Amino acid sequence: MSFAEANARERVHASLHLALAVSRLRFWIYTGGTYVVGVALGMSDWGVFFTPAYYLYLVYFFIPANIFIYGINDLWDGATDGINSKKQEKEHLLIDGERRDLVVLLAVVAALSAGLLLVQDWTERALFLAFLFLAYFYSAQPLRFKEVPVLDFSSNMLYILPGIFGFYLAAGALPSSLLVAAGFSHIAAMHIFSAIPDIDCDRKAGITTTAVRVGFRPALLLCLVFWTLFAAFVLWLAGGHPLALPVLIYPALPAILLLCESISIDRVYWYLPFINTALGGLAFGALVYLKM
Repeated sequence: MSFAEANARERVHASLHLALAVSRLRFWIYTGGTYVVGVALGMSDWGVFFTPAYYLYLVYFFIPANIFIYGINDLWDGATDGINSKKQEKEHLLIDGERRDLVVLLAVVAALSAGLLLVQDWTERALFLAFLFLAYFYSAQPLRFKEVPVLDFSSNMLYILPGIFGFYLAAGALPSSLLVAAGFSHIAAMHIFSAIPDIDCDRKAGITTTAVRVGFRPALLLCLVFWTLFAAFVLWLAGGHPLALPVLIYPALPAILLLCESISIDRVYWYLPFINTALGGLAFGALVYLKM
């Protein structure tokens, strides 16, 4: 193997490693899983799981979408990442030498996204563009929604849009407003809950999130309100089916933290991906079973 070939292979390996690190594997389920559940909610039979389009967007929402979301976030969050212990211990901290490679990765995802837009119908295109818009401007200037209270958690609709897209792909129609409201309630609580551990470092960096603005306990109360709404929507939509009862875990989390101050939210936060994966898998399995 020549030096040039070895160098090229090393760069490809480094790019793949960066893509995996930046995309935050534990959070892939937040877009990919939402898409899969959306498809299950919208499908009339199993036929959709045998279509190329289903697998094309399955791959997209699991990997490229997360490179885009978190890659943009890493490019714009240098002011806080350096003082955020979460980035030091649990997530990849972008270093200066990686910025160029990350820009290239983002350009590849942007080109892939543009290609998909060319083969979508107008409804798919509108949903897809809304996802890209929110994913970019959540972190990027001049809008940078993450620094504007209320808009920070509202713009996290970007995590529900893959589900709406999947529903439309399977059903040829948009989901009901009740389903969308349920999704919004969940992501609003998720965002506020995830922002609470960052209150101190966000304050130091001059970033005013909803959690920073209202403070620790009021932020937990907001999580309790949104997750209670989410649980009520899910139980109503499921007709009180016993398989829907685990959704009550969500409002229980902030309630326990409000009652037991000795329990650290930093520790609970890192269990959320596992809870979301388990309950999302339960929802998917139940939906598929009921439509057999």
